[in-house]
Amino acid sequence: MVKHGDVRPDEQDIDAVTEAVLTASRLLVAVSARSLATVEDSITLPQFRMLVVLSTHGPSKLVVLAEHLGVQPSTALRMVDRLIAAGLVGKRTNPENRRESELSLTEAGHRVVHDVTARRREEIRAILQRLAPGRRAALLDALGAFNSAGREPGTGDAAAPHPLGWADPVAGM
Repeated sequence: MVKHGDVRPDEQDIDAVTEAVLTASRLLVAVSARSLATVEDSITLPQFRMLVVLSTHGPSKLVVLAEHLGVQPSTALRMVDRLIAAGLVGKRTNPENRRESELSLTEAGHRVVHDVTARRREEIRAILQRLAPGRRAALLDALGAFNSAGREPGTGDAAAPHPLGWADPVAGM
């Protein structure tokens, strides 16, 4: 029987795993930030996220893009304007409804998404190569379970939502 104030073993386990995941999250954010280093003078991480959403979902209306990013349309519009000015996003009239605009990546936008993702992949690969093969297999299993529990797209859960638009556009590389 657990006394008031005592921590149950399963709660200690959850706390330890939570701390480990937070530490890994900091590492992955640092990797992501470093992968953006060559383009960070022209785009921010939220703007890159928008490029990834457009790469993953294809041409979109502003309102749909804002929904995928979880931001207000006015915020998405400011990001789009900057990305258009940088030559990474194009805007055209929707052929099905001339009152609507459709946003899509330019060739330069596709190149940025590809290059940044490739750099991130290379750095993660280098980190993983420092692990023993058995540890990599255990990590693969653990991350697969974690991603499934979080309903992350690409884990075999067809009903998984795409709330952040972070599907990997170059997964096949």
